[in-house]
Amino acid sequence: MVLITEELVRKKSEHNEGIIGTLEELSLHQEDIEKIEHLNNWCRELEILYLQANQISKIENLNKLKKLQYLNLAINNVEKIENLEGCESLEKLDLTLNFIGDLESVKKLKKNIFLKHLYLTGNPCCDFEGYREYVIAQLPQLESLDVKEISRSERIKAQQNLIENEKIILKAQEEYKKFRENQKNRMLQKDNSHLTDDEFWKSVSENSPETRLEISKRQRKRDSNVDTASNMKVKRTVRLFAKDGRPLNVNEAKLGFKFTDDSPDKFVLDVALYKFLDTNLIDIDLQPIYVKLTIKGKVFQIVFPEEIQIENSTALRSQTTGHLVLSLPKLNFKKLVKQEKNTEKAKLNDKKDKDKQAQEEKKTSETFLEVTGPKEDMDYTKIIENNKNRISYNEYPDIPVLEYGF
Repeated sequence: MVLITEELVRKKSEHNEGIIGTLEELSLHQEDIEKIEHLNNWCRELEILYLQANQISKIENLNKLKKLQYLNLAINNVEKIENLEGCESLEKLDLTLNFIGDLESVKKLKKNIFLKHLYLTGNPCCDFEGYREYVIAQLPQLESLDVKEISRSERIKAQQNLIENEKIILKAQEEYKKFRENQKNRMLQKDNSHLTDDEFWKSVSENSPETRLEISKRQRKRDSNVDTASNMKVKRTVRLFAKDGRPLNVNEAKLGFKFTDDSPDKFVLDVALYKFLDTNLIDIDLQPIYVKLTIKGKVFQIVFPEEIQIENSTALRSQTTGHLVLSLPKLNFKKLVKQEKNTEKAKLNDKKDKDKQAQEEKKTSETFLEVTGPKEDMDYTKIIENNKNRISYNEYPDIPVLEYGF
């Protein structure tokens, strides 16, 4: 018997970071669960609950889920509709392929005033004469039944024939009830528990909740044996490096990805991770020539065409798609930029040197005339003697003499 445990619920709520108190959607399908329990108290914010393909025989412990809008209980062992009055917001109920023979139990859904879509296909009650008209008359809030839209004329006709159909339904229910009692007795007499697996799988079994339980029990046992045998085998190791040490491209996780080299300065790696995968389950090992992602124990590794700058790389996760996008700057581009900067700097320094040299040349070209005499002090007493050609004003009496004052 598989139980609903806190560990199981947290495992199935990875998309909500494992927090179950605020969980709005929960999928517990194909878990061989036989009883609904604990969800009433643990997950009161639930709006969508998937419980299909289990071994649930009774609808119970859901009355506190006031916000629940969609409940899927298809392919279970439910024989009666009950205990859903507290699910005030319920809009869609799927009970496909169960064992509901008590069609009167649909009356229990009258208080679910927002219920619009009901699925009962594959239940014994669907074979009752007047089944569809009876359900439509009892649940006027429905918009569709078994994926078929309810017309206005159908609704009127169903109300008109309700009394007559109710008598037919009650009689059919009594007949089915007797059939179920006989079936249970036959199942007890057959006692499949003493049959070997080969005998059981070859035998003809009736379609009943008991048969489903026995099939589930034997299937779990067989799967358990297969798992044990597989665990004994040597686990295949994934080669991440060649013999010469070169890293290899590996996609053990079988993830979709896109590696682009459109930009001259960086690579972009877009890995299509599962939308609801918890980020804590992702491990990134970034190296200069490759990156290794480990997702739930499985490896995704890709080799780069050239080296990247680890310190300037970034990894972002999309909240809408779940994709992981790595931005990986190229190392060679950084060197090229550095060389260009150094070249520009050298050109600038060279220009400054030339300007400085030109200024110095200009300065030296500006010469000044310096008049210098003998180093000895000038002898002013010999001025007259040295000027022998000086004109004597007395020699020319006709020329007037001008006197200047200094």
